[in-house]
Amino acid sequence: MGTDRSAKSSPGKRPSPMSGQTRLRTALPADAERLAALAAQTFRDTFADDNSPEDMEAYVRAAFSPEFVRAELADGANAFLLAFASDAEQPAGYAKLRSGTVDPGVTGPNPIELQRLYVDRSALGHGIGAALLQACLESARSAGHRTLWLGVWERNARAISFYEKWGFETVGEHVFRLGSDDQRDLIMERPVPGIA
Repeated sequence: MGTDRSAKSSPGKRPSPMSGQTRLRTALPADAERLAALAAQTFRDTFADDNSPEDMEAYVRAAFSPEFVRAELADGANAFLLAFASDAEQPAGYAKLRSGTVDPGVTGPNPIELQRLYVDRSALGHGIGAALLQACLESARSAGHRTLWLGVWERNARAISFYEKWGFETVGEHVFRLGSDDQRDLIMERPVPGIA
């Protein structure tokens, strides 16, 4: 089984009303319910059209229950960031970094995984994905990591394009199991800037 999938928002080439107004903060244990709801919704929005309802629900139930997300938040190998548009109370996106696991295809030194990056459908194209990715790079740098890597579904062209624009290159592949369906994820990596 592969790692969790990363999806994203488009970095956006045009200014938008939300640009410059994204607030980011580290997710806390008290955020487990809202993070679980956002994770389940954004995963469904991203992948439901291309997968069976049974496989989707099996994965969502296992990976995004409040109890499971609470345990992920408590695990010191994980760091979650929440993104809020303007002064909204509900997050519009989130990212998850995970240290200590490395796909065999990753070649860069001292890597950390960008295990998830999702943005609510209503906020796509407003720079939230870009803000989250920039914050992940800064977090990786602060922790002394030199490589950021991720797995992305081979059929998620929008995400692949986004990551390529951010300097990620494909270095391998692995199997990601969605319910009962084995799927091919591309492994992508890029150097973390500012680390010599």
